[in-house]
Amino acid sequence: MIKADLVIENARQVITCRGKAPKLRGEMMDLGLITQGWVASYRGKISYVGEEKGFKEKVTLEKGCKVIDASEAVVLPGLVDSHTHLVFGGSREVEFVQRLRGVSYQEIARSGGGILSTVRATRAASYQVLLRDARRRLDYMLRLGTTTCEAKSGYGQTVDDELKLLHISRELHQSHPIDVVNTFLGAHTFPPEYLSRKEEYVDLLISEFLPRVREDGLAEFCDVFCEEGAFSLEQSRAILESGARLGFKLKLHADQLTSSGGAELAAELGAISADHLDYISDRGIEMLAEKGVAAVLLPGSNFFLRLNRYPPARRMIEAGVPVALATDFNPGTAMNESMPLTITLACLEMGLFPEEAINAATINSAYAVELHKSLGSIEMGKKADFIICSIPNYLHLIYHWGINHVHTVVKDGKIVVKEGRIINQGRFP
Repeated sequence: MIKADLVIENARQVITCRGKAPKLRGEMMDLGLITQGWVASYRGKISYVGEEKGFKEKVTLEKGCKVIDASEAVVLPGLVDSHTHLVFGGSREVEFVQRLRGVSYQEIARSGGGILSTVRATRAASYQVLLRDARRRLDYMLRLGTTTCEAKSGYGQTVDDELKLLHISRELHQSHPIDVVNTFLGAHTFPPEYLSRKEEYVDLLISEFLPRVREDGLAEFCDVFCEEGAFSLEQSRAILESGARLGFKLKLHADQLTSSGGAELAAELGAISADHLDYISDRGIEMLAEKGVAAVLLPGSNFFLRLNRYPPARRMIEAGVPVALATDFNPGTAMNESMPLTITLACLEMGLFPEEAINAATINSAYAVELHKSLGSIEMGKKADFIICSIPNYLHLIYHWGINHVHTVVKDGKIVVKEGRIINQGRFP
C-alpha cells in the first residue's frame, strides 16, 4: 500500500504538468489535467496522483495525516522562478520616474545610475540588513506561489562583497521554505574602480573570484551579462570557459538590448540557459533548439521598461527551444516578485497560450535550473511542492490578474502558507 501523511482531496482540477521535461512545441499545451483529482505525499515526496477511486484503493493514511479539501480550488505545481537578483541594497524608484520622463535605461547607466547605484548601496549595507530584506522578498514570493527560485549575485563586485551575497542566499536556502539556487554573476557590469581598466577586472574574475566561489561551494552556476556596455562576446567567453573548467554550470544574459551573439555563445558552450533574448537572431534560435538550451524569458522587465519589444517566444516554441519564464526580480528593471503576473504578461505580451505559460513557469523553469527531475510537476517520487488556488479553473490564474489567488502553499509536504498567510517560515528537518 502507498502511504500518505498529507492529502489534497477532490480538487476541481489538478494541473500536473507531468511528462517529458522539458516540454517542447505542442507538448507545452499539455497540462496533464486531472478533474476531481487527489494528490498525496509521504515524507516530503509525492506518493499518489490521480482520481478518488484509485486513491481509496491504494493509499493508507498515516496517523496525524493532514487532509486539505480542495473542492473549490485548483492545484498546481509550486512555481519555479529561474532568474532573480534576490539580494541587494537600496532601491531605484527615482530611476523609474526618470524613465517616465523619457530618460533611457542606457542614459541612466552612463550617468552613474543603474546597476552601479545598486552596487554602491549593496556595498554599504550590512550582512544583517541584506539578509532581512532578502528574506522579506522570499516571503512575498512564497505567498504568491513560488517554491523554488534562482538567486544571482552581482551587486557586490569585490571578492568579499560577492561572497557575502552568495552566503546570504545560501543561508536563506537553509532557513527559508523556498529552495534557493545560487548563481555567481560577478560579471554583471564593470565596477566603478575598473571602468578604465576593464580587462583587469575580467582577469580578476577568472583568477580570483571564480576560484574563491568554487572553493567555498557557494554557487552552482556562473552567469555573465553579455551586452554592449557590459561584457563583450570575447570577455563573456573567457569568463564562462574559465567557470566551466572549475565545474560551474553556465548561464548567460544574452541579446537583451542588442543582437550580440549571446544566444549562439550559450549554445556553443553548452549553457543550461540563455536569458532575456529580446534581440535573438534566427541562428541563435536554431542553435538553442539544437543544444536544448533553455530560453528564460522575462516579460516583466520589458513591461516595466516600456520597451514595446518582447522576445519572439512563438518562433522559439515552434523551433523546439525549451521556453521558460521568470520574474527577473531586481531593483532597477523588474521590482516584482510575482510569477503569476509574469505568466499573465507572457500571454498578453508574448503571445503564449495559458497552457504554454504554466508549463514554462513550472516544469520548463525547473529545467532551466537543472531541477526538473525532482520538481516542477506533480508526479510520483518528486518533491511535494504544490500551490492551491481559490479559482474555478486554471484559466483564472491568468485571466483574473492583479490579485493573489494562492490560498495554500505546500513545500516538501508541509503546509507553509494557509489562507494567504505564512504559517511556517523555517526549513524542515
